[in-house]
Amino acid sequence: MNVDEIEQTEEIKQNVGQKGFDLSSLRLSQDFGSMVGVKKVITTIPVHKPHKQEFVRIRPEDDYQFSTAVIEMKEDRETFLIAPELWSELPGEIVPKIFLTGMTRQGVLFLRSIRLPNADGRHDNWNRSALEAAELAKKKWVKVVSNMALGGYEVYEATGELPDPEWPDLSFGEIMEIAFKDRYITGMDHPVIRRLNGEI
Repeated sequence: MNVDEIEQTEEIKQNVGQKGFDLSSLRLSQDFGSMVGVKKVITTIPVHKPHKQEFVRIRPEDDYQFSTAVIEMKEDRETFLIAPELWSELPGEIVPKIFLTGMTRQGVLFLRSIRLPNADGRHDNWNRSALEAAELAKKKWVKVVSNMALGGYEVYEATGELPDPEWPDLSFGEIMEIAFKDRYITGMDHPVIRRLNGEI
C-alpha cells in the first residue's frame, strides 16, 4: 500500500467516526410492521382439521361459528358450500357441518369443520370427540390427536402459560367469503355437481 492509499484509508476512518455510525440505533424492533404502517391482509383461509402436532385455539363467540350443508369431495379433499335451494336436489350428497374459527400458535387463521349429528341424532365418536375438543379449545391451547384404537380423538392441553391468540379484525362472514371464494355452488350446472351426476 502506497502513501496515497494509506492517507485515503485514514480519511475514510475519520469520516465514519465523525458520522457517529451507531448500529444499535439502526436495529429493527419487533413491531417494525406497525412502525411503517404495514397491515397484514388475509387472502387465504384453509378449511381443515388441525395437525396432530400443533396447538390451536377456537374463537369462543357464537358469532364466529356457523352450521350449514356442504358437499365433500373426498378424492380432492375439498369442501364446497351449497346454496340452500339446491339442498333438496342433492339427497345423499350434502353433509351437515359446523364451521368454527381457529388459530394456530403460528398465528395462522383457519376454519375447523366438524360433522353434526344426523337427523335421528346419531353421532359417531370421531365427530363427538372433535366437538368436545373444540369446546375445550375455546378456553385453552390444545392439540388433537386421533387414536384409532379408541375410535376418536384424544385432547392434550398445553402446559405452559401461552398468551391468548390475536384474532384478526374480520367478521365471520368475511372469513367464510375468503375461505370459500371459489368453492360456493349455486347451480346444478356446477362442475362438481356434474361430476357427482356422472355427466363429466
